Amino acid sequence: MAALNACWMGLSFMWSALHPIVLPAMLLTLVPSSSKNTYLGLLTFAGLTIAMIVQPWSGALSDRWQSRFGRRRPLLLAATIMSCLFLALLGWSGGLLWLCIGYLGLQISSNTAQGPLQGLLRDRVPPAQLGTASSIKIFLDLLSLVAAGLVAGNLLETGTRGPSVVILVILGLVVVSAAITILFSAEAPARPAPQVMQGPAPQPSALAEGWTAGYRSLIAERGMFLLGVYGLQAFGQYYLGDVLHVPDPARQAGSLIAVVGAGTVVLVLAGGWLTDRLGAKRLLYAATLGTSVGLLFMGFARNTAAVMALGGLVGGGVGLFLTSNWALANRLAPEAQAGKFLGLTNLATAGSAALARLQGPAVDFLNSSRPGDWIGYRGVFVFGAACVLASTYFLSRIGRSTA
Repeated sequence: MAALNACWMGLSFMWSALHPIVLPAMLLTLVPSSSKNTYLGLLTFAGLTIAMIVQPWSGALSDRWQSRFGRRRPLLLAATIMSCLFLALLGWSGGLLWLCIGYLGLQISSNTAQGPLQGLLRDRVPPAQLGTASSIKIFLDLLSLVAAGLVAGNLLETGTRGPSVVILVILGLVVVSAAITILFSAEAPARPAPQVMQGPAPQPSALAEGWTAGYRSLIAERGMFLLGVYGLQAFGQYYLGDVLHVPDPARQAGSLIAVVGAGTVVLVLAGGWLTDRLGAKRLLYAATLGTSVGLLFMGFARNTAAVMALGGLVGGGVGLFLTSNWALANRLAPEAQAGKFLGLTNLATAGSAALARLQGPAVDFLNSSRPGDWIGYRGVFVFGAACVLASTYFLSRIGRSTA
């Protein structure tokens, strides 16, 4: 299970460093300060829209891939090589245009890797252990989140130090973690299925129809929950600098990310075990309550100590949500189409992240309409809490027998 999930460490570290820390800090040197939320929001919206399209496509492609090295790993290897090239372009070419090209290309290559990587877990893990396997995946994601916050936040000082060192660290971890998964995942060769004479095509079973209905509700629930959370990730660094006046927003954003990640570790490990025994839906309701309360109060916090404490509450809720939701997604996915179905979860993950970035122009507009009150940032937190609570409607529509 550790080898199957190792590649997620590099990918999670990369995006946990780039989205909340590196990209906002780089844009501060390239765009007008009064429009920074707009530039950040629109650039990441474009990238995450690409991710929403590419990941299901790559997962479906890997379902049909045929090679003596298996059906998942060849695509994963090619995508990792391309990610390294786009990371180098992002970090060392210079200028806004090249930053955009590197970032958007990285979204294509990274999500091409994630599609087959999701299917690989479903291929190799027995159904009874999917909760545990999911908790390992989320644990490694969160370990990377904490590491990215501490490492990137300290290596990148806003306005005084470029991104070269951070990009080198990201490159190294991406290569090493991908190599572990590619070399140590025991994937069987993928060959064409034998052709046999068959009668009329079978009609979809009731179970297959239940999967389809359950997956629609699961994707909607995941998307609504994450839409509420991603505003904090997108605009947290600018919020810390403008509202709380911290002296080094990039470093403080890294510390906040580390606190959010650390608050989830125990709950993630316990969450996988509890999901296998109590069912995912009970834990998802608890995660929703904790996350919404933390987001609502964080929007009105007056100092960094309060923000950090509430960040731990939000992190715990998010960790519990991701573990239970991912285990549920694996149980609902048909085995023969695991890459495609698990890739479809990115409609929720990347789609909600993209929509959250569209708040950027609204944040700049509201902040400028009442200078000094920063109502744009506070609106991000209130809206986020409302979205998280609204996700319970879709959660309630997932059938009891599968949850």
